[in-house]
Amino acid sequence: MLLEPARLSPLFRNAVLLRYCMASALALAADMVIYMLLVQLGVPAALAAVPGYAGGIVVHWLVSSRAVFTRGVAARGPARTRQKALFVGSALFGLALTTAVVGTADALGCDPLAAKLVAIVTSFAFTWMLRETVVFQRPVGQ
Repeated sequence: MLLEPARLSPLFRNAVLLRYCMASALALAADMVIYMLLVQLGVPAALAAVPGYAGGIVVHWLVSSRAVFTRGVAARGPARTRQKALFVGSALFGLALTTAVVGTADALGCDPLAAKLVAIVTSFAFTWMLRETVVFQRPVGQ
């Protein structure tokens, strides 16, 4: 049979990653609009990265919990609250990473946009890994 469960698993994983990339693109758009607006207003790049990233995280949670990790979303109640806390934790890790990368690059005299782009790639890789393996991990038996 062409659609055996063993063959569907890699296909499903790739579909989740594709949806995660789209959610990340939407979150990134929100992040970059806020970030660049603040930089244009004279806010230092490292400080502008914080509200930019935070705005992107709000968008990311909304899309991730509704359209990306549909099999791993916890039911309402304590499990869902724990999942939200883990998501926020992964976001804070990504925020710290983003701020560190942008701040270091800014201190070295790099262009703020280039600094932000490096931070985006770095943060994406680490938050994807955390969210797929920890935050939205399906409970055993599901």
